Amino acid sequence: TSALASLMAGTVSTACGKTAVTGKIIGGKNTVDKRWPWQAGLLYQGMFICGASLISDYWVISAAHCFQMSHKPSDYKILLGYYQLEKPTSYSQLAAVYRLFIHADYNKHYYQESDITLLQLYRPAKFSDSIRTVCLPEVNIQLLDLILCWITGWGMVNDQGEWGQELLPTPRTLQEAQVGFLDNSFCESILKPPETINQTIAIQDGMLCAADFLAGKSVCRGDSGGPLVCKLNDTWYLMGLASFSTPCEKPIGPGIFTKVSYFNQWITEKQKSSPNPDPSTAPPEEKPPALFSFNSLGNVHKPRNFLVLVASQTFLLLLIFLWTMGL
Repeated sequence: TSALASLMAGTVSTACGKTAVTGKIIGGKNTVDKRWPWQAGLLYQGMFICGASLISDYWVISAAHCFQMSHKPSDYKILLGYYQLEKPTSYSQLAAVYRLFIHADYNKHYYQESDITLLQLYRPAKFSDSIRTVCLPEVNIQLLDLILCWITGWGMVNDQGEWGQELLPTPRTLQEAQVGFLDNSFCESILKPPETINQTIAIQDGMLCAADFLAGKSVCRGDSGGPLVCKLNDTWYLMGLASFSTPCEKPIGPGIFTKVSYFNQWITEKQKSSPNPDPSTAPPEEKPPALFSFNSLGNVHKPRNFLVLVASQTFLLLLIFLWTMGL
């Protein structure tokens, strides 16, 4: 009844995890406009650097490693309602950041542990079919129940183009790929560094491992901090934040994601500790930019020197992926 009333009133549903686009998603490259309305982009001093997700009208979530160049909220802006970075529309928004909450344990004991940051906005997001929130999962949600899971972002195509990276072609359309979860201990064995590398890699309880070995899709530079979402009971949940991976080139290795449900209490505590700001104190609103100068280098950390044991294990990984997808 409430949904019908909203439709008749011409209002936009504010329920989390719902999209205006329905129907089966066919995996691939470019996504469809309005399919992932919680997808956000992070700008550092006007330059696109990372992905993010809208979790409420005032709050956005991303990865901690995206904020290592500065901890000043004024250095960052949030893109909302973008499908193509070069072509903002009438519903696109550029949001000023009021406060940053970078997890105190980030990278403290293990590589990329607690890779999570909350951003509080000066003004509430204006919801539309292109701007909606994603749901946060419960702690006890079972990964085995999550068959339909996707990663999205505007990151590099691969690490083999000019200057070592290949950017998305113009007009920088949002990308998507379906992924399946892998066992953390198995993933850790794949990412084990050579003995000559003095760095501890441990896939902790606060991390998830996922991959798409069939289509050869992976998180890449610029995707970091972006969402890994899964559909359960017709609702999309934010299960992970892109943290790090092997280099996004053939052969594709797994990606490691911050496990959002592991940090539910931390998220709640930070949100309760910071009331919404007075909008009159916000800086002047700015026109959403068309991003032609695209750069996602510098603050996306990936273990390039790790041994990716896929040459002899490709078939095994493929079987595991098929099993996780329920095929």
